[in-house]
Amino acid sequence: MTPRLEGKVALVTGAGRGIGRAIALKLASEGARLVLNDLDAEPVDELVAEVRAAGGQALACAGSVTAPDFAERFIGTAVAGFQGIDILINNAGYTWDNVIQKMSDEQWYAMVDCHLTAPFRILRAAQPVISRLSKADREAGRRVVRKVVNISSVAGVFGNAGQSNYSAAKAGVMGLTQTLAKEWGRLNVTVNCVAFGLIHTRLTDSEAGASSARIEGRDIRLGVNPDLLAMMEKTIPLGRGGTPEEAAGAVYLLCTPESDYISGQTLMCTGGLTGI
Repeated sequence: MTPRLEGKVALVTGAGRGIGRAIALKLASEGARLVLNDLDAEPVDELVAEVRAAGGQALACAGSVTAPDFAERFIGTAVAGFQGIDILINNAGYTWDNVIQKMSDEQWYAMVDCHLTAPFRILRAAQPVISRLSKADREAGRRVVRKVVNISSVAGVFGNAGQSNYSAAKAGVMGLTQTLAKEWGRLNVTVNCVAFGLIHTRLTDSEAGASSARIEGRDIRLGVNPDLLAMMEKTIPLGRGGTPEEAAGAVYLLCTPESDYISGQTLMCTGGLTGI
């Protein structure tokens, strides 16, 4: 059986770990050629090597998605390496929480810049390339449907205490998705969003404050209080948090030909959770 995404060029930000890594491996298993980003070069280089060892094709584009020149470099890597763009996944992100009266401007803008401004810049940089490819397809009599999948969160849908910055940015992602679905429909591009609930990654599975990650020159504390995590899982109808592979499956659904007439939508991947 021919892989579902044979020959497609897929770009994934935040692909070195967690959900992003699972998305990349899923797309690669279905034949996509990958352009992979992560903040740190080591995990993304390891992933590129793993994909190539399995017979796939992949290129690395390490660096911060918030860097002013990142979007052009990311899109340029896809064009130079694979001469196109078929699938674009805006996944990179992290959380930096505080109640609003204690939240600094730095915390606010860090979340907005990573989760909303970075996808905006990437999509802006991709537009001329996608427009040119779409025109060439029409002139050649080809029907090619391209895919954008932006990543949001239940925090963007319902809000979440201590996450005014993250929630606002993730709500903005849904607005950006709906707008681009209207702008890019004429280019035969579907633009959708996946809002994740509790997914078990390094951001959630360590005990609160027990570990940290160096992000944008800042030491960001990781983890969730175990009692809070247990309480969260009890509110999920399926009774547990999701795995990165299950999260990747939701993204993959919106990359398949079966989703060619779905656009401007937010798919909730929450195990049945309908509020927080």
